[in-house]
Amino acid sequence: MKLLRYGPVGAERPGLLDAGGQVRDLSGEIADIDGTTLSPESLERLRGLDPAALPAVRDPGRIGACLGHVPNFLCIGLNYTRHAAEFGAPPPDEPIIFNKSTSCISGPHDPLVIPPGARKLDWEVELGIVIGSHAYNVSEEDALAHVAGYCVVNDVSERDFQLKHGGHWVKGKSAPGFGPLGPWLVTADEVPDPQKLALSTKVNGETMQSSNTDDMIFGVARIVSYMSRFMALLPGDLIATGTPEGVGMGHRPPRFLKPGDRIEIAIEGLGTQHQAVEAAS
Repeated sequence: MKLLRYGPVGAERPGLLDAGGQVRDLSGEIADIDGTTLSPESLERLRGLDPAALPAVRDPGRIGACLGHVPNFLCIGLNYTRHAAEFGAPPPDEPIIFNKSTSCISGPHDPLVIPPGARKLDWEVELGIVIGSHAYNVSEEDALAHVAGYCVVNDVSERDFQLKHGGHWVKGKSAPGFGPLGPWLVTADEVPDPQKLALSTKVNGETMQSSNTDDMIFGVARIVSYMSRFMALLPGDLIATGTPEGVGMGHRPPRFLKPGDRIEIAIEGLGTQHQAVEAAS
C-alpha cells in the first residue's frame, strides 16, 4: 500500500493511493497515519479494504508529511561508502546515531525556507524507515518484522549550524522545514529488498546525487537491530538511514542552496519530492 496525508497544514486527512494513482479517503477507517495505525494488525486490516469502495478524492490539494505523529526522528550519519570517502572519513565501525527535532517535519512539496542566519543550506536524499511495532533488543533476523514501511526523506542540513557551534549535529538539522517526508509511506510488503533502491537528488535540473542503497555501510536490518540495543523503538518512529555521495558540502568548491533553487529528490518505488527554496521573510 501507498499511504499518504493530504490537506492544509494541521488539518491533513489520511489517504491511500490506489493502483490507478487515485487518492482514496481513509478518514472513515483510521484517524491518521501514525503509530496507532501502523501495527501489523492495522495494516493487515487496511490491506483487506477494497480501494474502489473508498471515497475518491478528486482534488487532494497539498500533500502533507506521510506521518502524522513521529515520537522520535532518528538518523544515521556517514552510512554510505562513497559519501564517507568524499569527506576523507574512514567507514565507521558502528552506526553513528543522531536526531532531528520532530518540529522540522514538513510535506514533501512544501517550500523550504532558509532560516535566519543560514549560509550553507544542503540537501541529503535518504531512505526513511518507519517503525510499526515496539522493538527493543531485537536480532537482525527479526528486525524487519518491526518495520511498517519506508518513505523518502530530505535530511536538510545547515552546515555552519551543524559543525561550527559545538555539541550535537541536531542544531544544523532541525529548523522548520528541514524534514520533508513522503509523498507516500510505502508498506514494507511492497519493498522486497530495501538494499536495492536507486536514489537521487537534482537541483535546478542538475543531478547532484545518484546512488543506490546497496552502497550502505549498515543496512536496514542492522540499523534497526543496533538501535534497539540502546533504546526502545516505538510505533511511528522514523529513522533516516544516511545519504549517498554528492551533497553540496562535498562538491569542490562546495555548492549550497539559495533562494529560487528547486530541489527534486526521489527513491525508486517510494516517490519524488519537490521543494522550492525561499528566503526567510
